[in-house]
Amino acid sequence: MKIRRIGAAGAALTVLAALGGCSFSAADRGSGGTEAASGLRPVSGVTGEVTLQTWALEPGFAPYIEGVIADFEREHPGTTVTWIDQPGEGYSAKVLAQAAAGELPDVTNLPPDFALLLAREGLLTDIAGADETLADTYVPGALAAYRYARLEGTYGYPWYLTTDLNYWNTEMFENAGLDPATPPTTLDELVEQARTMMDTTGDYLMSRTPGLGDFAAAGLPVLSDDGTEFTFNTPEAAELLDVYRAAYADGLLPDDVLTDAYLGNSRLFVEGRVAWSTGGGNFINRVLQENPSLEGKIASSPYLGATPLYVQGLSVSDESANRPAAVALAKFVTNAANQEAFAAEVPGVFPSTTASQGDPDLARSDGTPQGDAKEIAFSGLTTAEVLQPVEVDDAMTAVVNQEFAAAIAGERTSRQALDAAVDECNMLLADL
Repeated sequence: MKIRRIGAAGAALTVLAALGGCSFSAADRGSGGTEAASGLRPVSGVTGEVTLQTWALEPGFAPYIEGVIADFEREHPGTTVTWIDQPGEGYSAKVLAQAAAGELPDVTNLPPDFALLLAREGLLTDIAGADETLADTYVPGALAAYRYARLEGTYGYPWYLTTDLNYWNTEMFENAGLDPATPPTTLDELVEQARTMMDTTGDYLMSRTPGLGDFAAAGLPVLSDDGTEFTFNTPEAAELLDVYRAAYADGLLPDDVLTDAYLGNSRLFVEGRVAWSTGGGNFINRVLQENPSLEGKIASSPYLGATPLYVQGLSVSDESANRPAAVALAKFVTNAANQEAFAAEVPGVFPSTTASQGDPDLARSDGTPQGDAKEIAFSGLTTAEVLQPVEVDDAMTAVVNQEFAAAIAGERTSRQALDAAVDECNMLLADL
C-alpha cells in the first residue's frame, strides 16, 4: 500500500480521552435498546459472524457497546458480533498493519482522514451504493467528511460529533473594561479588544496563530474542488495572515507563540493566563476540573466564522466476507436512538443523525456555563463542516506552520509565505 502516514484526526484524540472518564450501565442506555432497534427493517441476508473494532472505548463504555451488540444480535437472529477495542495510542499504526495484512475488521471506527487513506487503496466499501437512506439520516457536514475529492462514493457512517466554539475569561474582560456579554464576533473585533486588554491590564486576549482551518472558516479557498491542488495563496488569505502579523508586531500575541516553548492557547487558558480559547462543548468541563478557580468566570459564544466539525465514524471493509451484516451493523450502531443514548452520557459529544437535532435535552441549556457551551456546540451541528481538508497530512502541516511563522515574524511577506507553502504542499499532494 502506498500510504505515507495517518495523523491525528482533528479533535478526535481529545474527544476520546474525554470519553475515558465516563461510564455506562446497561440501564443507562435507555432508548438505545431493543425498543428503538425494533423500528428498523431487518436487512435481507443479515446473518453470520461480523467484527466491530472501536477506538479506546474499553473499559469505560464496555456495557454500552456490549448492549448495542446484544440488541443487534437480537434484531438479526443468527448474527454473532465480535467486538475488538484498540487503545488510543498507536491506533493509526494498528489500523495500517491490519490493512496491510488483509485483516481489517468488518466494521472499523475510522475518523475521516484515517478512512481516506484506506479508501484510496480500495479497502473500504462505498456505503452510498449499499444504503440509499444516508442523505436523510445524517447531518450534511458529517456525511461530507467521508466523501473525498478524486474518489466516488461515501466511505463511512458518521458516528459521534463535536464542534468548536469560543471560550472567554470573563474576569479578564471585566478587568480590562470590556463586556464579556458582547465578546468579539469577527477577527477585527478580536484584535481591537485584544489591544484594549493589553493596553489596560497587560493581559493577552489572543494567543494563537492561524492555520488552514482559519482560512476555511473565513470562507477562503484552501483546496481545489477536484482535490488536485492547494489554492490558499490568495490576496484575501494574505490579508488575513497580515492581521496576525501586525498583531504579533504590536505585542498582542505572546512572544513565544512562534517557538517550541509555546504551550498552546488551550493550556494558557486553563492556567488563566489568556482570555480566549476555542474548544469543543466539553472543553469547559476540563478547564474547571484542572483549574477550579475559574468557576463562574467562563462564558462561551459561537465560533468566529464557519463552525469546525470533528467526526468519528464507522467504515466497512471492502474485503469483508459478510458485507450485508457489516453494513447493517454500522448502520445500527449509528442509528438515532443508539447515538442519543451515547450523547446523553458524554458532555460535548453529539449524534450525527438528523432525527436527533431536535432533541430538547441536547438543544437546551440548563442555565449553567457548561449548559450554555453544550447548547452552542449542538446548535452548530447542522451547518458545521470539516474545515481543514483531510488531504492535509503531518508533512504539509509542518510546511504551513513554518511558512506562516516566518510571515508573522516578519521574515517574509505573507504572500511570499503563502506561495512557498502552496508550492511545497502541492508537491507533497502530488506524491500521495
